[in-house]
Amino acid sequence: MLARMFQGGYPVPEGFVIFPSAFIEEKLQDRAWDEIQAYLCDLEKNFKGMENFAVRSSALSEDSALASFAGEFETVLNVQVEKMREAIATVHGSSQSERVKVYSSAHGIEQTHEIAVVVQLMVQSEIAGVLFTANPITGSHISMSGNFVYGLGEQLVSGEANAYLFRLIRPKGKYEGPREFKKHASELFRYALKLEKEYDGPQDIEWAVAKGKVSILQSRPITSLRTINYDTYEINESRDGDFLWTNNNVGEALPDVMTPITWSLIRELDLECQKLTGYYLWSGNICGRVYSNVSMLLSLMPQFGINLKWGKKLIGDVFGNIPDQVEVPLYPFAKIPLLKELIQRGKKSARRIKEAQQTKDHYLMHTQQWCNEVIKQISESNSRTQLLELWLNEIRPYVSKLWNVWLGGASGTVLVTLRKRLIKLVGEEDANLLLSNFRGDQGLESLGPLIGLMKITKGELSPEEYLAQYGHRSPHEFEMSIPYPMEDQDYLDKQLAEYKKAGVDVEELLQKQHEQYTLATKRFGQRYPAKQKWLEQNLAKLRQTAQLREALRSEFVKTFRVMRMFMLRLGELTEIGQDVFFLYSFEVPDLLKGIDEMLNHLAARKQNYERYQTLPTMPQFVRGRFDPFEWAKDVDRRLDFYDPQAHSLVLEDDKTVIKGFAGAAGIIEGKVRVLTSFAETKSFLPGEILVTSTTNVGWTPLFIKAAAIITDIGAPLSHAAIVARELGIPAVVGCGTATARLKTGDRVIVDGGQGIVRIVNSPVG
Repeated sequence: MLARMFQGGYPVPEGFVIFPSAFIEEKLQDRAWDEIQAYLCDLEKNFKGMENFAVRSSALSEDSALASFAGEFETVLNVQVEKMREAIATVHGSSQSERVKVYSSAHGIEQTHEIAVVVQLMVQSEIAGVLFTANPITGSHISMSGNFVYGLGEQLVSGEANAYLFRLIRPKGKYEGPREFKKHASELFRYALKLEKEYDGPQDIEWAVAKGKVSILQSRPITSLRTINYDTYEINESRDGDFLWTNNNVGEALPDVMTPITWSLIRELDLECQKLTGYYLWSGNICGRVYSNVSMLLSLMPQFGINLKWGKKLIGDVFGNIPDQVEVPLYPFAKIPLLKELIQRGKKSARRIKEAQQTKDHYLMHTQQWCNEVIKQISESNSRTQLLELWLNEIRPYVSKLWNVWLGGASGTVLVTLRKRLIKLVGEEDANLLLSNFRGDQGLESLGPLIGLMKITKGELSPEEYLAQYGHRSPHEFEMSIPYPMEDQDYLDKQLAEYKKAGVDVEELLQKQHEQYTLATKRFGQRYPAKQKWLEQNLAKLRQTAQLREALRSEFVKTFRVMRMFMLRLGELTEIGQDVFFLYSFEVPDLLKGIDEMLNHLAARKQNYERYQTLPTMPQFVRGRFDPFEWAKDVDRRLDFYDPQAHSLVLEDDKTVIKGFAGAAGIIEGKVRVLTSFAETKSFLPGEILVTSTTNVGWTPLFIKAAAIITDIGAPLSHAAIVARELGIPAVVGCGTATARLKTGDRVIVDGGQGIVRIVNSPVG
């Protein structure tokens, strides 16, 4: 860190590093000592009047994201040249001290520390201290907090002197604290902002002031806010700070606990997208589950004159209604730097969208052919060199390009804005009916697996043709460790059996819904004759956009199957088998080049992945630093949100009512079947009301058996809502607590037009 900061232009005191190889059996080699003396001579010559030095430790495990070892290793200050060799020996030998061994044991770190020694010009500080760029307890980014002492900073670490507290309030760094340090506060604030941005997270910074100049002595991640241990796949990004997270929207696409390979690839793609268009990362990982940081999104809006209340409404159709009980922590952006950054990224985004529009047809036409060719090449690859070439030159570039085409090729903004406008004009029920004909004449990819089953039963499609078209679609289509339908010989037979058991004519179902759609358009025309053409044009544009987004997503899913085939072949060639899915995507090239140290960590990663799978369905919204394992112990835990201030299960005023989003119009009464996963769908009977946490395209064939759909996760633009509208099946989505409050056999009334589920009675009550 000292070297990186020094090269980055930060005011780091001059010095040099003595590497562990300079020592043999804890003794400094004479040859190394000769080189050290030469460096000392140069420093004395170039910095006259600064004849003293600070000798500091730098162990591999020190100042890491896992532990700080602050004050555990020795530091020797005000060292003169004639005492240098003795000071070096003291610092190097401290790695074997009893206190280091105890600290190591407490943090589960190997007790033999490879240690280097740093020698720097001594800063004879008038003021020295530390600064945390976020609150190390709560994670709040509202202000930076620090403390200082007069004289050397060693007094602060050792507790020999009383510390003076101060705060730097974001976004401008307003100073609150003793008057003596105020004149240096703005300079330290600028360095802190830059360090936090460049080193990807909250920092614990050591600094000193001497002769009116600020020096940076160290910067490390704030240990208490660590979020990722790559070695073990211990990951919980809610620990990074005080933010509001949601699994709405993203939780549908990725409902499973993600293996390291799946998560790391999504993160790489997200980082690529951020560089082009975003100001922050969309994807977060809380114990293997995907979440989105809506605090950051809502924090951007006030810079454009949008208050928090309106901001919540704007994102509601995509991310769901944020509970009134939950306070949304906002990040204190500095307006002018933010706007400059967004303008710059906006230009990049415009170029990306233009390129996506120009190339989308190519990817729609050629992705299947590309997949077939690359899978063939994978199967024929018999060496790591061949696989490496495929990964670097074919697979990863294609996946990145198609990701950008999918996100940029068809915007979902038109659907959000049109829906809100229609609700104002005709109400939510008729608005949903008007938005229930996305398939039009071209069809909708998310309905494809269901319509394909119908065509097989009518002899219009062979099983082989079905698998070729839809064998990549499943409830787990973005999780690379889970086989795809086309890999399971029994999958299609099971789906056909369930389809026939439902006894529903899909064409008839779609026709009935189209009639309801037609009636809704007539009612609109009668009320607003002058807007009839406007409606037709917007619905036509919307259908085109929805069909394109669905088609591009389908093609993108195909590339994940290619990567699964690649990883399986990699597992064969390296003889690690299914454990290959516990690699990170950035480790794949290294392993193919013969670098295999990461294999020592696969067992630990797998163990944590399996721990994450034991957790129950996690909350729809999470505020602040969240420990899912502690939360799971609470018998009164709630699923709609987690907030450390209000985590018990609070029911609606009317305990017989569950509220959600109006997903698809219709009123029906019946018995519910609660399914915790797609694996339980065998128990689902025709005519029951499906209650589950979330659905995606893989669940579509099950919908025709359902009298109605109820989900915990979802919003008006979620999969369950869109498909239910197309099929004319009543749906209430985004209820938050439905799977917790309902039990199989409960009788309920589902009002999909109003977004209400009313509990009639319970089998036990």
